[in-house]
Amino acid sequence: MTEQQPYRVVTRHPGFELRRYPPCLVAEVQVEGTFEQAARDGFRPLAAYVGGANRPRDASVNAAREAGPQTIAMTAPYLQEEADRPGCWLLRLVLPAACAPDTLPEPTDPRVRTRQVPAQLAAAVRFRGRWTARAFDRRATALGRAVTAAGLRPTDAVRYARFDPPWKPWFLRHNEVVLPVAE
Repeated sequence: MTEQQPYRVVTRHPGFELRRYPPCLVAEVQVEGTFEQAARDGFRPLAAYVGGANRPRDASVNAAREAGPQTIAMTAPYLQEEADRPGCWLLRLVLPAACAPDTLPEPTDPRVRTRQVPAQLAAAVRFRGRWTARAFDRRATALGRAVTAAGLRPTDAVRYARFDPPWKPWFLRHNEVVLPVAE
């Protein structure tokens, strides 16, 4: 079973559930392109990183040669959110809970970076289906309206979460739209 990003449901509202996410470590890459193309292009370097395209952090050259690359278990979800300008996307893999910032290996690909994401309160909605911009945008719009109607205030960009591999039939795929909100 693939490890999934943990959270605790705080309350349920019409159209979404309010969740508390603990801090987590992520590997991320910034990619330009359409929604669908960015998701494909961003996954390759992230998958390579967890697959061993890395080196021990702050190790001497000799120790790094002896230790070699480290494989990291694949987790879910694979996250996508719009970056600082249109057509630019941040793609992230949430790393296993057992990973620690001081022992996490460094990526060998300069496009990949690792960082700690702070704890967060967020509204989320699940759905099954295709990974298209239209499918995610429709749900993101509905989630934004439901969050506002519940008296909550969004604080950050909406993120799109894919939980399944691409070979899983589209009608069985578990997806989510997640919108951070103010405490």
